[in-house]
Amino acid sequence: MSETPEKPADQPGNFVADIIAADVAAGKNGGRVVTRFPPEPNGYLHIGHAKAIWIDFGGAALSGGKCNLRFDDTNPEVEDVEYVDQIKADIRWLGYDWEDREYYASDYFEKLYQYAVAMIEAGKAYVDSRTLEEIRATRGDFYKPGEESAHRGRSVAENLDLFRRMKAGEFPDGAHVLRAKGDMASTDVKMRDPVMYRIRHAHHHRTGDTWKIYPMYDWAHGQSDHIEGVTHSLCSLEYVNHRPLYNWFLDEIGAPADARPVQIEFARLNLTYTVQSKRLLRQLVEEKHVHGWDDPRMPTLAGLRRRGVTAEAIKAFCERTGVSTRNSTVEVSLFEHAVREHLNTTSPRVMAVLKPLKVTLENFPEGEVQWFDAPYDPEKPDGPSRKVPFTKVLYIEQDDFMEVPAKKWFRLAPGAEVRLRYAALVRCKEVKKDAQGNVTELVCTWDPESKGGSPHDGRKVKGTVHWVSASHSKDAEVRLYDRLFSVENPTAGNEKDAFLKHLNPGALEIVKGAKVEPSLAGCKPLDRVQFERIGYFCVDQDSTGDALVFNRTITLKDGWTAQAAK
Repeated sequence: MSETPEKPADQPGNFVADIIAADVAAGKNGGRVVTRFPPEPNGYLHIGHAKAIWIDFGGAALSGGKCNLRFDDTNPEVEDVEYVDQIKADIRWLGYDWEDREYYASDYFEKLYQYAVAMIEAGKAYVDSRTLEEIRATRGDFYKPGEESAHRGRSVAENLDLFRRMKAGEFPDGAHVLRAKGDMASTDVKMRDPVMYRIRHAHHHRTGDTWKIYPMYDWAHGQSDHIEGVTHSLCSLEYVNHRPLYNWFLDEIGAPADARPVQIEFARLNLTYTVQSKRLLRQLVEEKHVHGWDDPRMPTLAGLRRRGVTAEAIKAFCERTGVSTRNSTVEVSLFEHAVREHLNTTSPRVMAVLKPLKVTLENFPEGEVQWFDAPYDPEKPDGPSRKVPFTKVLYIEQDDFMEVPAKKWFRLAPGAEVRLRYAALVRCKEVKKDAQGNVTELVCTWDPESKGGSPHDGRKVKGTVHWVSASHSKDAEVRLYDRLFSVENPTAGNEKDAFLKHLNPGALEIVKGAKVEPSLAGCKPLDRVQFERIGYFCVDQDSTGDALVFNRTITLKDGWTAQAAK
């Protein structure tokens, strides 16, 4: 029922694509275009990363270029091969392919080390033996120049000796760092003797225990781009103030001015009712506020996929939000609209009853089964269809019956008549209750002349409800997912862990004892359907042939505004 993501279609241009196209037209880099997507393997990718992937891969493709996948694996304490594998799976699911261009910053550890040695030999880097706290305290700010370290005057020989011993693992974590000699009076604080290396006695998922020193992001990033031959380093807007340091380091290693990567920044994707900080997402997972990184309430790509969101919907959303240089927050309802729009054209319609109410047709022959043809898309009656069984005992939704009907109630009530979708007209004759007064069964009659339940048979019956056969339906667990947070900006304020106070208690409702039509017996994980009149659903990975589990992807309409106003 679900489909594999298609190869990415040509996407419209944007200012990033325009810059790349102008460089190609000017013959820069010989017309060659290479971008890169550089994730840190310290967690799962989220919806914000999807926008970056769309820009990185799409921006290159628009000019006939290539996009590398390069893992920024410079922090071994929080990295894991699980994250590497998941990141690759997520990018492929979105429909992008890096072919044989899979790289890691750790591929360049030796080269980066030699670059650093050359800077020490040139008198442009030194070992500082103070703590990071002491270094931060003397860095100054925009209004106050920094203070030079007393270790800045160490000789080249002493610096080389200390740096080699740092690499050999002779010192504990925090004993020394390697710093570049920048300008401690610069108004750009990042240029004030930036840290290049720190000591970390931690096992690396690729290099094992070989390295005891690890490069800082600002030192590794531009050099890795240069080594790979990246022409356009596309990154989110928070890195705009890293650009001078990025270029300065390229100067220091001798990268040719006419053949070096250019950094271009774009605004990241922010959504209301969502957090996208990996630190906060990790906290949600580790403190068990959710059931893992792929929990369908999470904004991770794995969570969205498990919930039933399609790659096509995500890319359509990226296109609609565009590419800009101004940070803003997009209403999550725009994303939800893109999801509904794609699911509406790709999800077969089927019937399911989440909270069953027994209906017995007293005038229907005992043991008889009548089969009615039901299209998977009511707007395409000649398209694919399935047979639904009609029997003496049925189930309808509890909410489709009201003993004392409200004004303009068009569903079932004592004496009222409704259409059963695709089947027939039925009229409620008797209401049965238990000792507590709860309605347990409706006794109805059916009209044999109304077979097919067509609304065009001349009968003026306003209400139509969905249903399933009691004897043929399949049991299912249905997980009703909603937004994880109850406020637009969960991270507003300075209070620690304040975002946890805004977790939506209604983000997950588990409905057991639901009934689905028999056509769903053979469905597989990630198959997507629309439960008529209810919403869009996806088969969960926990589902088996005998124990079906469905996740609600999204409701048919946006009911959040009305719900939030209550």
